[in-house]
Amino acid sequence: MKTTHEIPFTLIAGPCVIENEDMVLDIAEAVSEITTRLGIQYYFKASFDKANRTSVTSYRGPGIEEGLRILQKVKSDYNLNVLTDIHESCQAEPVSKVADIIQIPAFLCRQTDLLLAAGKTGKIINVKKAQFLSPQDMKHVIAKIESTGNHNIMLCERGSTFGYNNLVVDMTGIVEMKKYGYPVVFDATHSVQKPGGNGSSSGGNREYVEYLAKAAIAVGADALFMEVHQDPENALSDGPNMIQLNKLEDMLIRILKVYDAVREAE
Repeated sequence: MKTTHEIPFTLIAGPCVIENEDMVLDIAEAVSEITTRLGIQYYFKASFDKANRTSVTSYRGPGIEEGLRILQKVKSDYNLNVLTDIHESCQAEPVSKVADIIQIPAFLCRQTDLLLAAGKTGKIINVKKAQFLSPQDMKHVIAKIESTGNHNIMLCERGSTFGYNNLVVDMTGIVEMKKYGYPVVFDATHSVQKPGGNGSSSGGNREYVEYLAKAAIAVGADALFMEVHQDPENALSDGPNMIQLNKLEDMLIRILKVYDAVREAE
């Protein structure tokens, strides 16, 4: 995928974190079947380590070695491309052997060494715009990755900090970031998150995911990022803002109607 050109409607989806192999494979299979039926380009997403959990006692994941083994099985068993995130520069090279897209977490999007290490892999780099960063400031993030000779870049909107434990989405940010010539992803599930809202963990309100996703598509987002789970209420990470797997297809059908209407009007 050449990310400097317009891309077809794309979904990046999967669980927040790898809880176990069976769970990951079940979600990958289910979402792959849904996106195939709907004609949506699909990347499977899951994290091997959630290094920015609110509490030190919160579940982080299986770690890089086991996580990459499971992600490789997703690729092999279901012929899917995968996305996962990195938190340290040393993770870029081993992750690049499995991941088709390397994601830079929002809190780390200004970390020069991390961006350079990711860029040097030559992989597609999806950078989440920090909650504290303006869309215009993303030009510096882009320049760091481009300095490695890598122009396979995606920019991701995930909401901005609004007071304490709350995020809001400025849809004009999507419009502004598209001016850089790279695809823009909208993170529909983290945008409804309430960081630290449950005291020792983050809260969220998944009922707003569809509304924000439709709005983002209407203003020109090229791709959607959604975290999904078979049982969000009992998920080990980000349960309050994840989509229930059995509701995903109907939601995507409704979102696609917006996508088609907007593109036909252009």
